[in-house]
Amino acid sequence: MDSLPPTKPLPLSGVRVIEFSHMVMGPTCGLVLADLGAEVIKVEPPGKGDRTRYLTSSGTGFFAAFSRNKRSVQLDTESDADRDALLRLIDTADVLIENFRPGGLEARGLGYAALSARNPRLIYLSLKGFLSGPYENRTALDEVVQMMSGLATMTGPPGRPLRAGAPVNDMMGGMFGAIAVLAALRQREMTGRGEHLQSGLFENAAFLVSTHMLQGAITGSPPPSMAAGRRAWGVYDVFTAADGVQLFIGVVTERQWEIFTRALGDPALMDPAWATNNARSAARETLIPLVQSLVGKRPVAELEAMCEAAGLPFARINHPGDLYDDPHLKASGGLLPVTLPDGRPAAVPALPIQFGASRLGVRSDLPAPGQHTHEILSSLPGDTTPPAADDDGKDHLPTAVAQG
Repeated sequence: MDSLPPTKPLPLSGVRVIEFSHMVMGPTCGLVLADLGAEVIKVEPPGKGDRTRYLTSSGTGFFAAFSRNKRSVQLDTESDADRDALLRLIDTADVLIENFRPGGLEARGLGYAALSARNPRLIYLSLKGFLSGPYENRTALDEVVQMMSGLATMTGPPGRPLRAGAPVNDMMGGMFGAIAVLAALRQREMTGRGEHLQSGLFENAAFLVSTHMLQGAITGSPPPSMAAGRRAWGVYDVFTAADGVQLFIGVVTERQWEIFTRALGDPALMDPAWATNNARSAARETLIPLVQSLVGKRPVAELEAMCEAAGLPFARINHPGDLYDDPHLKASGGLLPVTLPDGRPAAVPALPIQFGASRLGVRSDLPAPGQHTHEILSSLPGDTTPPAADDDGKDHLPTAVAQG
């Protein structure tokens, strides 16, 4: 599948975004806007730039995952000349996004009130741990809000809270921020003015557990964790095929149960005890071992073919790295090429959206620190580009909240 043709403008073409962010939440928001066609200019401190570039362990992939289609400038907010250039740059912007400590940018004269006085059309998005309220000055992490919201309780085995295996709140918080920006751009068409927006990690986590909250309200009992094995559907689990490969199979309607039992063709599944989904769900402790004994006689390829032909939900249990060879992602434009900082080629998943028959692609590779500083600043009205600052090992942007 092709990317949008160059003759067709991207939806946010002509929108300029200034990104003050690091880690995941802010960069995710910037990525969504950049892939949609906005000119996203990432402001980095002098020297090595955003320290997210150099994270290790589970943070190793953060910068490479969220930095395509962006441009990089380096400016020192402690330098008068650089701050003047930064203000002139923001004067040309439609949107500013930031995920730094509450009050940090305000102390540098870069808060919403000061910037909107210069540029009334500016849309200013703050990506925070908490929205306005008693917690608003707390420091947050994805883990923190997963624990606070009950998401970790719903993920781990009973009594063992466990964070999700991806920064789900950071990424979704960034996406909700992007949604707010899109709405504010539309609102600005009517009012002519920008707006101060916020997106919160904790509120995002609360949104993620909304179905569990309502489950408890309706039933009168706290919902058990997903790892406890209680499901609304009788067959909705991971099974092991004859060749040792694990496969998830879901049977979520009465019609699917009819198809499933016919495909397996075993009389044990015709027992009236399994006649309805609610009956199957209530008897999972007996039903799941029975289904395992039946599917365990067949190799995984046979089970996959059976489920696909029957229209049943199924999925082989993969690791993230297996997606590089996924035939669907490869054929559908779902993997985008990027060049890693060491020069090696790699691929990263595209945004999970499609415009007609086209996917959003890569217009520019991962930027080097300050790669576009001269090009961007020299085009601004006013003074010439300030000299590049030396790296003195200090953080020249406000100390960041460790919230993504």
